[in-house]
Amino acid sequence: MTQIVLDNSVVLAWCLADESAQIADRAMQLAAAHGAVVPRIWWYEVRNALVVNEWRGRLNATDTRATLADIGELQIEVDHDHDESALLDISRTHHLSVYDAAYLEVAGRHGLPLASLDQRLRRAASAARIALLEE
Repeated sequence: MTQIVLDNSVVLAWCLADESAQIADRAMQLAAAHGAVVPRIWWYEVRNALVVNEWRGRLNATDTRATLADIGELQIEVDHDHDESALLDISRTHHLSVYDAAYLEVAGRHGLPLASLDQRLRRAASAARIALLEE
């Protein structure tokens, strides 16, 4: 196997006990062994999701720090070289936010499978013929 493209839904499943999923577990194993690639928006999405879950009482600041430390141990490459034209085309074609389209654009450009629990994003990836990480 090779690197994967991680989406925020997978990372949240790692740190929220009631959100476990086999795809997320497999993604963690692969990211630990081979690294991962993410669009630059991912950095903000992860931190935002963690803080929002603190507000909801699902995590506390200690949990957030521990999660970020664990993520920091992984070899995650932040991709800054988006193809703007492709990104906008993906967004328009699949009716995705530009934020979500960024994951497909990175996966497609790198030829890597996408690890996501987001069903809408998974359907768009399938329609775009982008490989998906399966259980």
